[in-house]
Amino acid sequence: MRNDDDAEAQQRAYYAQTAAEYDARHVHEGDEHHEAIDHVLGVIAALGAESALDVGAGTGRTVQRLRQDAVGLKRVVGIEPVAELVAEGHAKGVPADMLVVGDGRALPFADQSFDVVIETGVLHHVAKPRAVVREMLRVARRGVFLSDSNRFGQGPLLARLAKLGLVGAGLWPLANRVKTRGKGYLYSEGDGVSYSYSVFDDLATLTAWADRVYTVPLGARTATPPHLAAWTGSLLVAPQVLVCALRTR
Repeated sequence: MRNDDDAEAQQRAYYAQTAAEYDARHVHEGDEHHEAIDHVLGVIAALGAESALDVGAGTGRTVQRLRQDAVGLKRVVGIEPVAELVAEGHAKGVPADMLVVGDGRALPFADQSFDVVIETGVLHHVAKPRAVVREMLRVARRGVFLSDSNRFGQGPLLARLAKLGLVGAGLWPLANRVKTRGKGYLYSEGDGVSYSYSVFDDLATLTAWADRVYTVPLGARTATPPHLAAWTGSLLVAPQVLVCALRTR
């Protein structure tokens, strides 16, 4: 627990100190999360969604895109735990009622408050991402979208297969502790604190809530033999993946 508390404090400090540079460092036209939102916009229109929540909204990048480009949305809110990032978003024109300070692990909204709930690149910064996913599901009515990291699509093929094997055998937490020298996370100047995460870790949780779940590979694909790629879909070929969990009935 101490490591997780230290990591959370370190991550908050990282974003607080780099808030003014956040967009330059992390927001790039045409990147994986931009691609994900392109897809989400189409689903929002098809669902007839009228409200959306962005969890871990940063300076409001996704809030702004939804506000400008989503057909039919009448209410868009972003929630972000780092006050300095929220202030930066307000300074760049995001309305105060559309970008608020709050924790994704305890969303300050009633059950089924939003038609759709979205996160982009947040869960691999969280020690216990499933707590955030469960909160997203709690406040969603029609759809939940995770655009995030996929450890099984990263690295050489043998390393990807080894990670699958370790997860299947229940040994991945131990292997990851060894890899990170006991911390359980890595730190870089470009991304702050990050954990080994895959959106596929939460697929069962999403499937239990939704009546339709599908994945969309994002960005550049990792070299994979064609027959293996055909069998595994996004799992082994995409370092970043969008998972769409929908209640269509």
